[in-house]
Amino acid sequence: MRTLVGLIFFFMFSFICTADVVKINSDHPTKHIVVKGDTLWDISARFLENPWEWPKVWRHNSQIKNPHLIYPGDIITLCFINNQPMLCVNSEDRLQPRIRYEDHEPQAIAMIPMDVIRPFLISPKVLNEDELNNAPYIVAFADEHIIAGTDANIYVRSILKREFMRYTTYRVGETYKDPDTDEILGYQAIHIADNSIISLGDPATLSTTRALREVRLGDHLMPAEETEFNFNFYPIAPKEKIKTTIIASKTESQEIGQFDVVVLSKGAKDGLKTGHILDIIQEGKLIRDPYNKTGYELVKLPDSKSGSVLVFRTFDRVSYALIMHATKNIRLLDKANTPE
Repeated sequence: MRTLVGLIFFFMFSFICTADVVKINSDHPTKHIVVKGDTLWDISARFLENPWEWPKVWRHNSQIKNPHLIYPGDIITLCFINNQPMLCVNSEDRLQPRIRYEDHEPQAIAMIPMDVIRPFLISPKVLNEDELNNAPYIVAFADEHIIAGTDANIYVRSILKREFMRYTTYRVGETYKDPDTDEILGYQAIHIADNSIISLGDPATLSTTRALREVRLGDHLMPAEETEFNFNFYPIAPKEKIKTTIIASKTESQEIGQFDVVVLSKGAKDGLKTGHILDIIQEGKLIRDPYNKTGYELVKLPDSKSGSVLVFRTFDRVSYALIMHATKNIRLLDKANTPE
């Protein structure tokens, strides 16, 4: 019995240690000089098989006081501290410009390409049915036109309390549905214009301070968001098993690839959080076995990992995520699951 208990504890300890081991790329460089445009993810991908595991090799490294503050010119190398692989930075040997001097401090590199996701941080939103049904809407324009632009006055049903000074005009876009149950998960809200209140009432009068596209009768309004999104987070796999599906793409191209934004069929109510990393899984094809005696037997090929995706904004039932890595073209209805 003692031997059996000892073996159980040995295998449990071995499993825990193995699970926490960070796999290093076999062809990692000896060093990397940080350049403008690099991201923490890019640099980690040069050294690690799973770039999202970079906090494990930077978090406990005293040479990097804050891994979010790495600058162009810093030299990153793979080193070992207490026999553990670490990413080390040498800021003292940072390459300095010799021809001219900057009048401002260099800007630290971002964790992910922020320019790609910035348009999705404030808009478009995703609304549920109650928000859609209860939102004020434009009933008329002051100049009696059928469309409006910047500096136009609009009449809106019904804003009776001065709870907010600024409102956003939006138009309902895509309807997001669960691909398995056909249940409606939310409605895309396309940002149309920004507005300020002139007078309350039913209808209330608002001024369109900025129009991104033509404003139409029936367009809805919502209070302008004041939320500031904090991206000083560590990418991490969800603790629980999450299985979701890519149900929409925000790229104009027919193909989905690295650094494209997609919509997932799970959201905050399903346990997804900002920073969660998921494996993208493509379902194996169903093919006919030509060598079978009948010649008609169907065989399903194994599912395969085709990339990884990072959740950067969640709503109740859906999430926005960024394709961080792709080994093949990503497709709508591909699965995104908690990494094994």
